[in-house]
Amino acid sequence: MTGRGEPPEGPPENASGGEDEYRSLVFDESFVRAARLQEFSAQERMGEHARAVRSLPGRGTRRHRSRAGITLVVLIVLAFATAVYIGFRNPYPTPVGRRAEPLQTTVVPLAPRGAVPGGTAASLLAEGPATGHRTGASGINLPSVRRTKNFSDSQVTMALTTVKDYLVNSSLDPDVLTGGVVRPVGRLLDPDQTAQFDRSVDPPADGGEQSVTGWLVRFDPAEVELAAPDIRVQGTLAYTEAGADTLEVVSDHTFTYALRPAVPGPHRADGASLFTVRRVLHFLLDREDIRLHRLEIRTAYVQAGPQSCSAGATGALRPLLAGERADTRGPAGTDPYATGVPTAALCGTLAVSSPIPGSPRAQGAAKSPRSRP
Repeated sequence: MTGRGEPPEGPPENASGGEDEYRSLVFDESFVRAARLQEFSAQERMGEHARAVRSLPGRGTRRHRSRAGITLVVLIVLAFATAVYIGFRNPYPTPVGRRAEPLQTTVVPLAPRGAVPGGTAASLLAEGPATGHRTGASGINLPSVRRTKNFSDSQVTMALTTVKDYLVNSSLDPDVLTGGVVRPVGRLLDPDQTAQFDRSVDPPADGGEQSVTGWLVRFDPAEVELAAPDIRVQGTLAYTEAGADTLEVVSDHTFTYALRPAVPGPHRADGASLFTVRRVLHFLLDREDIRLHRLEIRTAYVQAGPQSCSAGATGALRPLLAGERADTRGPAGTDPYATGVPTAALCGTLAVSSPIPGSPRAQGAAKSPRSRP
């Protein structure tokens, strides 16, 4: 029998064993020793690129960051709690809800003793009773300001500035005086008084709560016009606390206007004449009013002349011009049986004199006592 490794006819002629089949791929020992293999590291394979994998922080670093995060959360919570606490603990007293009351007005016409003197506007203002008074808004000066128990000096200053703006707009603005404009005055009022103001302006009605001349100075443009833009002003401002949340400001000013007839006539003497209005106003301003630049007028006491005692002063003042005299009729009577708001029948005498040096006011006042409707 033949062996297992050889076929019966013997080995193939050109065949070789399994090892001989890969004989060409087998390297000798000297070649293997000469061939030196080296594997590059990951950094060497990436060249100059940064590492693809970041090394994990140690346990101590993670603990430090966790503590910092907790501290940040605690600080945010404390800041929020402080803001809420301050919101509930306002350093100023909580304002009490208060509605503005209706304005109470008294208008007293001042009748001249004789004919109204006339002349040029420049000579009347330079030589008349208002010669020592300032011109325009410069005559409305703020007093020295000091903080009160419940209001800072800045709040007091803001309140006085609002009052001055009201006096300027309602007594010195030419468009308000003869143009029928009311917006500069109305925008400074507390909203609770806006409805009363609108009723007084259009249409004006009789009664202490409806007199437009309590809110502002107005002349009928069909009758008179300003003879000079200069308006002389003299007076004072004073303030005090009317409560923990309210400031009271009292203004007392005399305004002197040079007027002339809107339509010149043959019986006018020299054209211009003086007309004087004294306004004593009581204002109230709470914290909200001060912040929003508005005010409430509680009372208005007005003396204006020369006028006839019978002149109504609800819609507009009715000046007597140069050369005119007051009529002999007295003030309008009051019917005690009538219904509605009663009207006060008051009239005074206008005494014109030369200014006294150093005197705050050289204008005569009404001789009748003050009263309120």
